[in-house]
Amino acid sequence: MAETLTFQKVLDHLLDSKKDIPRGHLQLYSDLDPKSLRLFSDVWSSVKPDRKLLLLDQLVAYLDEDTIANFESIGNVLLDDADGEVRARAIQLLAESNDPKLVGKLTNILLTDTLPAPRIEATHLLGEFIVLGELEELKEELQRKAEDALLAVIRNDNEDATLRKFALEAVGYSSRPDIATTVIESAFKRADPTWVASALRAMGRSHDDHWNEDVVSMLLDDDPRIRFAAVEAAGELSIESAGPILLQMLEEEEEDDDVVAAAIWSLSQVGGDDARIYLVNLIEKTEDEDVVEFLEDALVNLDFLQELNKFDLLSLDDLDDEDKDESEEADETE
Repeated sequence: MAETLTFQKVLDHLLDSKKDIPRGHLQLYSDLDPKSLRLFSDVWSSVKPDRKLLLLDQLVAYLDEDTIANFESIGNVLLDDADGEVRARAIQLLAESNDPKLVGKLTNILLTDTLPAPRIEATHLLGEFIVLGELEELKEELQRKAEDALLAVIRNDNEDATLRKFALEAVGYSSRPDIATTVIESAFKRADPTWVASALRAMGRSHDDHWNEDVVSMLLDDDPRIRFAAVEAAGELSIESAGPILLQMLEEEEEDDDVVAAAIWSLSQVGGDDARIYLVNLIEKTEDEDVVEFLEDALVNLDFLQELNKFDLLSLDDLDDEDKDESEEADETE
């Protein structure tokens, strides 16, 4: 009879650095009750630093594979860990959280932490909270707090350039007019291609067609970093006029592999008959199973978005019909 695997046994195993961490152990770290969380906290200080990072990396990877797993309790506990790399991974474990209390903790990490890794991870998650704010699922003052913290970093010339660019990309989710007219435009006009690329990513995340011409103008830029960001933004913004250019890029044999992959996915977002025909033909010609799987996912995404657009159009038509009926009824009663 197989021995029951308890959480205490999992923690005992964690303390033994000579042993691998079995995949079967990872699920027991999910949804910890208060007692188990205390056990974890008591043991954590005795775990060797490399072993800590090994476990956390495996938990982060597990989150991508199992949509039911939830390691938020561990993530919250480790936000104050003495090791910056642990703090960074703790934020990654909170990637799916919508707890408004996190906004204050993340802005504090972004503005006061002494190491770059947790600050960079904080920018990513603050961007997700801005999205919640845009969807009216987060209080306006908390969204503003996240935006202001990111803007403070972007505008500080003494800050690390990489951190500032990630902050720019994160704040791109905001619909605040002053962000578009000052921060994004300013970055886009810089001579540094990495700043231009970050500005393009911010444009794509804004879902504002105000940026369409700027994005299209960069699709054939000489710098692959700019092309890659422009291609992604064109897909995020579903720019129809970008479709023929994306197809042209895919015909270039010397094109960068990352740009090619981004162009294929963006085609699935832009949609259209030409895009569908191209993807179907490419699947038929491709022998690499991983590439075929990616192309099939792109095709599924294209079909899904097209059906979604049809549904949205039908909904608008129904609203128009309702408006007409109400107008006719009003005329009859006059």
